[in-house]
Amino acid sequence: MNSDHNSLTDAIIGLALEEDLGQRGDISSKFFIKENAIAYGKIIAREDCVISGSEIAAMVFNKVNPDINVEVRIPSGESVITGETIIVASGPARGILTAERTALNFLQRLSGIATMTRKYVDLIADTKAKILDTRKTTPGMRVLEKKAVLSGGGFNHRQGLYDMAILKDNHFAADMNVESLQIMINEFKETYPDALVELEVDNISQVMKFLSLTNVDVIMLDNMSVEQISEAIQLSKGDVLFEASGGINLDTVLGIAKTGVDRISVGALTHSAASIDLAMDFENQ
Repeated sequence: MNSDHNSLTDAIIGLALEEDLGQRGDISSKFFIKENAIAYGKIIAREDCVISGSEIAAMVFNKVNPDINVEVRIPSGESVITGETIIVASGPARGILTAERTALNFLQRLSGIATMTRKYVDLIADTKAKILDTRKTTPGMRVLEKKAVLSGGGFNHRQGLYDMAILKDNHFAADMNVESLQIMINEFKETYPDALVELEVDNISQVMKFLSLTNVDVIMLDNMSVEQISEAIQLSKGDVLFEASGGINLDTVLGIAKTGVDRISVGALTHSAASIDLAMDFENQ
């Protein structure tokens, strides 16, 4: 992670702990666990999955109490089978119990995204297409959820509205003409030379119109059939990437990938991934 992402991650963890601890803190552990008690706990997988967020979970334990010793046995991006140990935490019992649920919440959610992503990636492994996420993320959790997509073998689309220009149907509602659009694209590229320009289309006539433009990096084929996607790709001279988007699922992704499309963006990676079943078991030492 870069420094901006590190600060965001720290803030996200802080907010998650704040909502759990409130003003009083962990009153269960405070009153029913001895201050000097020591605990040894293991986070284990209750189902096969791809792990993401083990490093985040470790940060949660150490933010609660730096004296907790955390051993990450399965780093993000690796697969586990049912019963396998992901993290071992040992040290002050109060701190481990306080951090347990928040650490699990992150790990379960992010591993669900990574596992979902891996399913898509594996299905299209024999094609040139890449699986991308979208901005359909949990508010405040984007930096972590997009990292989980990477853990699953996918790729990140834009992080936000600030790092890439995507013009969709709503942007074209005023019936912008091609000449005006070309002028604006050129000016955009002069101002933000490192930012991609992507144009959304939903029919072949729009594809033909936008292929006449320069400085366009990606054409998004929105909710188009496999036949339409194939036709659009045949029109290209190879100087623009094609991205399929809209309602793509595990049943349809391979057929779309076989068209030769370059990118497939799937909102379900983040908005529909189920949390993975993980648990923390404590042992007597």
